[in-house]
Amino acid sequence: MNSARTHQVCTIFQDNEEASLPIVAAAIHDGRSIRAELQPLLALSSEERFREEDAFTSLWTHIAPTRVVATRSRFEVDFNRPRHRSVYLTPKDAWGLKVWQSTPSTDEIEFSRMLYDAFYDQIRLLFDDLSARHGQFFVYDLHSYNHRRSGPEAPFDSREDNPQINICTGGMDLDRCGAVVDRFEEALLSYNFLGGQLDVRRNVRFRATRFSRWVHENYPGVGISLALEVSKFYMDEWTGEPNEILLNAITDALASTVNPVYQSMFALKT
Repeated sequence: MNSARTHQVCTIFQDNEEASLPIVAAAIHDGRSIRAELQPLLALSSEERFREEDAFTSLWTHIAPTRVVATRSRFEVDFNRPRHRSVYLTPKDAWGLKVWQSTPSTDEIEFSRMLYDAFYDQIRLLFDDLSARHGQFFVYDLHSYNHRRSGPEAPFDSREDNPQINICTGGMDLDRCGAVVDRFEEALLSYNFLGGQLDVRRNVRFRATRFSRWVHENYPGVGISLALEVSKFYMDEWTGEPNEILLNAITDALASTVNPVYQSMFALKT
C-alpha cells in the first residue's frame, strides 16, 4: 500500500500572502476522488455519491483570499467526523445508505484514517501560519444539504425546517465570537438576493460541524470558524444539475459578508 502522503487530500489556494486578509473559505465535502483499490468494493454509484457530496460548494470559496478544497470523497474518508468515525462502515453511518458491497479491510480503513490525519496536518500548518502572521483568522466552513429527500417527484421538505442558509453556532464561544456572527448574519440578511431576502436562520437543521469544532478546540481565542449549511435550492439534488444564476448569486451574497466579518474581527483586537 502506498503512503497516505502520496494521495492528495486537499488543495490550498492563496492570493498574495502579504496582502491577504486572514479569511479562509473551506469546502471539505466537495471532493469526489476515491482511490482505485476501494472502488470495486462500493455499493453506491457515482451519481448516488454525488447526491450526498456537497456539490459546487468549492465555487463559493472564491470569496476568500485563502481557499481550502478537499479532493477526497466523504465516502472514502469524511473530514467532518471524528477520526474514529471518519470511514462509513454501516448504513447508520451514512443516512441509511449501504456504502459497501464488501467491507474494506482493516488495513484499508486505517489507510483512509491516515488520509484524515494528512488533511488535518495540512490544515494545522495553514492555520499556524495565519495565526503567526495575523494573530487571528476566520473560516467560512461551507456545506450544503438535501431538502427533497422523499424522491425526485416528491414535494420539497418543509421550508419551516429547512432554511436556505443554516448558520451553525454550536461549539462556539459566543461571548467572544457572538458579535462577529451577528455581523455576518446582518450582512447576509440585508443583501439584495435577486430582488428578495435569503432565508437565513441559526441551528435549525444543524448546530455544528466537526471541522469548525476542531478549529475552536485547537485555536481558542485565535480562530473563528462559522459553519454554514446551504440547502440545495441552487440545484436539482436528484439530477445534479445546477442553477448557475442561483450559484453565482449565493457567491455574491457570501462575498458581501467578508468585509463586515473582517471589521468585526478587527474590533476584537482593539
